[in-house]
Amino acid sequence: MPDPEKMIAAVHAYVAAFEANSTDQIVALFAPDATVEDPVGSGVIQGAKAIREFYAKAVGARLVLEGPVRVTQEYAAFPFTVFAQVNGKEVSVEVIDTFRFNDANQIVEMRAYFGPTNMHGFA
Repeated sequence: MPDPEKMIAAVHAYVAAFEANSTDQIVALFAPDATVEDPVGSGVIQGAKAIREFYAKAVGARLVLEGPVRVTQEYAAFPFTVFAQVNGKEVSVEVIDTFRFNDANQIVEMRAYFGPTNMHGFA
């Protein structure tokens, strides 16, 4: 079973990696065969190379946690807001992510929950 404190620490490291603009730090949190579905319903990407390519496009955004990390079994869930610049304009997206961890406390599955009603400043 993953360690709840290490799971919470991984979520904080994920947020800090965005602050540091470090794709390497983000990818290091994931197991080599992990999956990412962001947002849910958009299709699943798998493996370190695909995950690196995905996050390379997202680095530069700022993540702000909007509440405590919730942990149960091998899952962590956390609400946050993403702030980014798109075409010279600040936009934000309210998101809830879930991470599923393996026994080595690596993320094996990331799923992001948000939709059009959570996206602000894009129009």
